[in-house]
Amino acid sequence: MNQDLERSKAKERYAAGKMRQHSTRALFFVGGFGAASWAPLVPLLRERLAIGEDVLGMLLLCIGIGSLLTMPLSGAAAVRFGCRKTLTLAGTFFALFLLALCLVDSMVLAVVSLLVFGAMMGCIDVVANIQAVLVEKAAKRRLMSGMHALWSVGGFAGAGLFGIWVGTLGLTPFISTCIATGIMLATLSIFSRHLLPFGGEGGGAMVAVPKGIVTFVGVVACIAFLVEGAIMDWSGVFLTSVRGFDMSLAGTGFTVFSAAMLIMRLLGDATVQKLGQKPVVLGGSLLAFLGFLMVIFAPSQLLLYAGFFAIGIGSANIVPVFFSLLGKQKDMPISMAVPAVSTLGYLGILMGPAAIGFLAHQTSLYAAFGLLAALVAVQAIIAAYVYKKVL
Repeated sequence: MNQDLERSKAKERYAAGKMRQHSTRALFFVGGFGAASWAPLVPLLRERLAIGEDVLGMLLLCIGIGSLLTMPLSGAAAVRFGCRKTLTLAGTFFALFLLALCLVDSMVLAVVSLLVFGAMMGCIDVVANIQAVLVEKAAKRRLMSGMHALWSVGGFAGAGLFGIWVGTLGLTPFISTCIATGIMLATLSIFSRHLLPFGGEGGGAMVAVPKGIVTFVGVVACIAFLVEGAIMDWSGVFLTSVRGFDMSLAGTGFTVFSAAMLIMRLLGDATVQKLGQKPVVLGGSLLAFLGFLMVIFAPSQLLLYAGFFAIGIGSANIVPVFFSLLGKQKDMPISMAVPAVSTLGYLGILMGPAAIGFLAHQTSLYAAFGLLAALVAVQAIIAAYVYKKVL
């Protein structure tokens, strides 16, 4: 009788653990889906406000500012209110303000809406990673790469479905955004109840400032996100203005890079489990470095695209592996370490395109992409130091 009761409880714990894992993946999906659903609305916002590229660029900075304001505070919110409440509230506002951005027709409303939208995006990014670290520790097996893969899946789904709804079915952008908002809210309603009611141990501070080994992890994340942001914004310019590709092929480099990242993240947990964290990170950095050399020096299109693919494969699991590593370090509690690293990573996304643009203007895009290759090499050196201290 007691054995049957124990087996029943074990099955319940297993089922609850699986639902927590699925709910975590669902929140990563919501983050990627919402970000991708916003991208097609940018030209529509510009048209409604009748503004130029310069003003639009400044306006879009509000998303980054909003994220940077909430990221350092999100860990404290998760500790105080729990991952469940924090993610449910942030996800709901994220979805609603996506819809609001389809309607705003004044500069003031646009600034406020973008600040809140960015703030909720940053909060989801941080607290979903806190939830993922805690769930992975409880499961005692690799899960983080698969979690991050769902962000990419959400991004592909959000971008692809908007094209289908507007381009194929002829729906208006407003109706398609209503559908996207409904998908996000429905996902939250299904999975939010299974999120963790707690958010890790408190660290005694409201604002997450990196210290100790967490600082080095943050620098690795900063470089990884800087590289990703630079490829997203500058690969098209590199292909068309430097390598002489037709404008119709401008987005192909980033598409190959993104596809490689998604594939490798879906396979990432099994790969890390088989090969180990250190070989995946250091080997991935080396592969990304060689990929940049191929992009810069490749004499043919095939080798050039192979370079973008190699960068995506090599870079895919560096950030997920290092977020997992935060669960093993002792310098900061998880609730503070994750937002500190996320903030540094997001700084990389914001700084990357601007830094590449400045260097390209002063020298050339060849030199700028060479700098990215050098940063990947520096990333490998820092990663080796982190593993020496943590493992």
